[in-house]
Amino acid sequence: MNTKILNIYHHRALNASKRKPHRQRPCNDRIDNGDGLAISIFCVGLAGDKSVTFKIGLLGFGVVGTGTAKILLDPFGRHPVLKEITIGRVGVRSLDKPREIELSRHLLTTDLESIVTDPEIDIIVELLGGLEPARSLILQAIASGKHVVTANKAVIARFGDEIYAKANEKGVYVLLEAAVGGGIPVIKPLKQSLGANRISSIMGIVNGTTNYILTEMSQKGADFSEVLAKAQELGYAEADPTADVDGFDAADKIAILASLGFGGRVKREDVYCEGIRQVSAVDIAYADRLGFVIKLLAIAKDTVKEDSDTLELRVHPTLVPKTHPLANANGVYNAILVEGEPLGQVMFYGPGAGSGPTASAVVSDVMNIVGILKSSGKTKELDPLLSCIHQHYCQIAPMESLSTRFYARFLCRDVPGVIGHLGMAFGDHGVSLESVVQIGIRGDLAEIVVVTHDVREGNFRNALAAIESLEAIDSIPSILRVL
Repeated sequence: MNTKILNIYHHRALNASKRKPHRQRPCNDRIDNGDGLAISIFCVGLAGDKSVTFKIGLLGFGVVGTGTAKILLDPFGRHPVLKEITIGRVGVRSLDKPREIELSRHLLTTDLESIVTDPEIDIIVELLGGLEPARSLILQAIASGKHVVTANKAVIARFGDEIYAKANEKGVYVLLEAAVGGGIPVIKPLKQSLGANRISSIMGIVNGTTNYILTEMSQKGADFSEVLAKAQELGYAEADPTADVDGFDAADKIAILASLGFGGRVKREDVYCEGIRQVSAVDIAYADRLGFVIKLLAIAKDTVKEDSDTLELRVHPTLVPKTHPLANANGVYNAILVEGEPLGQVMFYGPGAGSGPTASAVVSDVMNIVGILKSSGKTKELDPLLSCIHQHYCQIAPMESLSTRFYARFLCRDVPGVIGHLGMAFGDHGVSLESVVQIGIRGDLAEIVVVTHDVREGNFRNALAAIESLEAIDSIPSILRVL
């Protein structure tokens, strides 16, 4: 009679003082019961096992935290690894606040520090936003040997050097897919899928609030303040919209993308930043007549020359040709265009914010870490395609050296020869004009719109300074760059 082998899973009761989660592993015990039946016993063990329950600690249980919990509590129909992830602790501001989903009371705490130091927690998910206490808690989690997933672009853009240095020392991961682009998978592709490419530029619409405002202004002819108020009513803009409308949020994101795409550290303060407050319905209408739409673009561009290797790093409203791939990203959607060699251009497009999209990115990072832990156990060797190991700082080109096209709108006294004077002043400073159009009359002032060919920003600014001194010029209400 052939011997039959049965795998019997024997779950030993673990001592309460031992570390969880439970991990199944073969004990290599083989028992023959005397009647030809051989038994291999599998018991609960620790590192190196294939079936694991991992505990996460959530810091913050707002919109994104709630979305994250919903995914983790409903794993069916999703990737099977989600069934091995549980919510261990949740840090909240108030224990009594009504919530969209109810968790066991014992999971909630207002003591966030106790979560990042809890020995039973494997992964910390930081969804607090802001700089502090988020930064300190992330560093404390790393010091406790915990992996971190964060959606906090402000912390990473400003303190990424410090955070990643500590993470590399401790052999833990800090993943941030949700920090840029909401639900758009762009961080991991830059680290991995596009790693064989020499990236030449990353540009995109990375702030849904400003894209919604500019889209509404374009489609309805409304003014900035009117659309901003509507965006706040709909929840697309914060009560204090400064970070969005002044470009700070987009600057955080392009600093992160540039660091990943160009393989060097980027200082957040090196990002040139303009917002959209100065964009008027008049400019949007004129741009439309000239074949453009206005978008707040975040741009990182390699300016490799024979004698230098620097980056252009900037955020500002831009006239985008209607034929450009980014021109049709409207509403709260984001779009990020990456160009490299040998791939060419690839665009990432999707919802840039919101509970579901951002939570999707958060959980994908958690799954990445769990997958690595399941396959490699407690090894301190970090996957170079997921960790951040940049050692040098990128050199940033000054804005004066930027070469681009410009749009400028002038209010001029309606006198003979004014267009000729404008053309002469531009020519004296090496600025070539693509088009000069007298749009109309405002009161007793003529409105003239100029679009230049590519020109150094320094030359263009010098030309404007000379033009402002012309007697025929009343004002220059708008200056925008053109893609």
